[in-house]
Order: sequence, then structure tokens, then C-alpha cells
Amino acid sequence: MHSFNIPAVGRDMVAPLQNRIDQKTKPLGALGQLETLALQLGAIQASLTPQLNKPHILVCAGDHGAAKAGVSAYPQDVTWQMVENFLAGGAAINVFARQHGLGLVVADAGVAHDFGVRDGLVSAKVAPGTANYLEGPAMTADQCSQAMEQGAAVVRRLAGEGCNVLGFGEMGIGNTASASLLTHCFTGLPLADVVGRGTGLDDAGLARKRGLLEQALNLWPERPTFSHLPCEGEAGRGRASCGEAAETGGDALSVLARFGGFEIAMMTGAMLAAAETGMVLLIDGFIVTSALLAAIAIAPTVRDYCVFSHCSDEAGHRLQLAHLKAQPLLQLGLRLGEGTGAALAWPLLVSACAFMKEMASFESAGVSEKAT
Repeated sequence: MHSFNIPAVGRDMVAPLQNRIDQKTKPLGALGQLETLALQLGAIQASLTPQLNKPHILVCAGDHGAAKAGVSAYPQDVTWQMVENFLAGGAAINVFARQHGLGLVVADAGVAHDFGVRDGLVSAKVAPGTANYLEGPAMTADQCSQAMEQGAAVVRRLAGEGCNVLGFGEMGIGNTASASLLTHCFTGLPLADVVGRGTGLDDAGLARKRGLLEQALNLWPERPTFSHLPCEGEAGRGRASCGEAAETGGDALSVLARFGGFEIAMMTGAMLAAAETGMVLLIDGFIVTSALLAAIAIAPTVRDYCVFSHCSDEAGHRLQLAHLKAQPLLQLGLRLGEGTGAALAWPLLVSACAFMKEMASFESAGVSEKAT
């Protein structure tokens, strides 16, 4: 697998960025979280006037071998049917991407369906779905690396075309179950707390899902543990608190291969490559954040480049965000996936850059500052 070199976002720009924000014609802190966002974007780009160019959403799709065991309320065929919906322009992510002028890349990381050569579809199929992690590893180490490299290749192409901000989305029946297992392994949070209803399981279905995932864990008693504290991000802070993760890259890959989906592994590789190229990463919901947890375990500094778009209604997402000390931009009760939360949060990034560039300062506007 490619070795990712991701520099920590430096703190040398924090003071001048904060000064620029504070000199705008407003009371200190009056733009709230938008000011924090502007400072983060400026720090990532080492610029007092950050610019977001050619934004895209990458939606990775894949099937899960465990889906047929009852971890989802929907049949597995919905994965390929929804990919067809993406290609036809009829899904929620298509609507929001069109609304906001976002490029949309749909990738088949491992769907159990033959799409053939299709306009608008990146063919990155590793296999027609993962193996069943209720019986053994979901994928081999080579398959996991291949999926990650496929994601990295898409990102490098986008970067070459001038894209510097990338949102992440996914589609895969059964992938909330996979994300729950990954979240438990990478955070140490109790499995029961991070297993939710996914696409709409009733109480009996939820109990069955929890039981199956406990069974999957019990099949791998020698699995590695990740005892390091989460990275705090925000312009390079927290490096010491998560430095231990730098030594656990191989362990992270083994966990990702054991319980992940091809779409999750593809997103993990894409995130690492995006941070390596200096992109802003716009993180969606529960499943996307599980891919990020894997990426952070491989290269902790990827956390510095992440903007968290929203807090999902899926049970474990709030706990993931708390573990990462992340403050999401929106809380709309979403639980759709597809990158919809990332697309809906995008205008806030635009606004953060706009006020940094266009809003007058007290001096330029001739407005008196607060008396000291």
C-alpha cells in the first residue's frame, strides 16, 4: 500500500487569522462557529483568504457479505439499484449536488452487480461484495489495500484537475453494521452503544443485529486494540495525544480488512490521499466517520483537514464525534448517507471564505471598535 505523508496543519497562521477575524466589523465572536470554520480553512491552506475550488462529493458503493444474515432491513439488491439512481440523477445527493454546483463522482468499489461501462461511474470493483465477517475476514489484506488505492487514485485525479475540497458519501446495504464494528474497534466504545437501526430495523431486528455483531467480534478474540486518545485536530493541536496511532497502521489495516466494506476501505484511502494533497475533507455521517477512524489510526494528522458536516441520527455518530472532539456544523436529524450532510453543509464553507475575503474591517469601514 502507498505510504501517505500527511503533514500536520501548522499553527503559525492561527494568530494572524484570528486577528483578521477579530478586526471584521462585528463584535468579537459574533459569527460563532463560522469563525472557527474560517480559521480552520485558513490554517489548512496557510492563507488569510482561503479559497475553495472545484468542490466534489465522492460516493463509494459496495456490498457486504453479512447483509444477507439479517443486519439490515433492506435487501442487498438496493445497493445496485441506488447506484443506478445516482447515475440517473434521481437520488437526494444528486439533487443537493446540482443545487450547490458540486461535482459528483460515483464509484463502484465492490457492488454485487455488473454495471458494464457507464458514463459517470468510476469502475473500481475489487470483488462483487465482501465476504461474510460472521464467518471470517470480510476481505484479504490485498483486497483492502486495492480498495484504498482505488480511492487514492480518484482523489489524485481530482486534485490534478484543481479540486481542493472533497466531501464523502457512501452506499451499501449493511454498512452501518460494518461501521459499528469498526467504531467499536477503533474507539473502544461499547459495541451496544454504537449499533443503531440503520435503514430502519424494528426492536427485534436491532436486537438480532447486536447479537450478530457480538458474534463477529467473538470470532476474532486476538483483534488489536486502540488505546490512544483521539486526535484533537484544529491546526495541529493534539499531536502528542494521538501519536501512538502512528505505530498502529498495520493493526488498523487488519481491522479494516476484517470488518470493513470495500466502499469504506475506498473512502479511507481517499481521505488519506486528500489530506496528503492538502484538500479540505468534508465528513458526512456515521459510515463515513468510521472510514475516518481507520484513516486516523493509519495517519493521525488526517484529522486536521476534516470539517464535520453534521451530526447524524444514527446511534453511534454522536459518540464518534465526541471521541474525535469534533463540532459538527449542522444537526438536522439526517440518517440517509450518500454524502447528503456534506452537500448541505457546503454553503457554510462558502460563507466562511466569503466573509474572510469580503467583509470590511473596522479600519477600512471607518467603524469605531468597542471601547477598551
